[in-house]
Amino acid sequence: MKCPVCSFPESKVLDSRPTEEGGAIRRRRECLSCQKRFTTYERLEILPIVVIKKDKSREVFDRTKLINGMIRACEKRPVTMSDIETAVSEIEATLNNSLQSEISSTEIGELVMDKLKQIDEVAYVRFASVYRQFKDINTFMKELETLLGNKE
Repeated sequence: MKCPVCSFPESKVLDSRPTEEGGAIRRRRECLSCQKRFTTYERLEILPIVVIKKDKSREVFDRTKLINGMIRACEKRPVTMSDIETAVSEIEATLNNSLQSEISSTEIGELVMDKLKQIDEVAYVRFASVYRQFKDINTFMKELETLLGNKE
């Protein structure tokens, strides 16, 4: 870390502690050349994820939209808000770990369906019926048969 006073490139860390919010680490440093002390903050760099929608438009990933969609699918089902929050956090972690700066809404929809299938099958079918835009009862029945076939 370069000294802000003399620009010497080396310093020693005197003290490290997390900030009150826990999102950064505060470090007190001392320049090895001029002995001046200064503070630095170390933060995790999270690049925003851009979602490519079906119409090819792009928007920044919004966790709230994901939560709201899952809440709608889980309405009047025995699914807790904690279950939904956990699923969304896992999906968000998967997206961040993919190291892709852009991801299609289709891929996100598949991740949501995978999580809903584990949480509640009725919520999964509800979400799938809207997400996959079932045109008629036959496509809906095919999805149910696939779901039932996986259980056996």
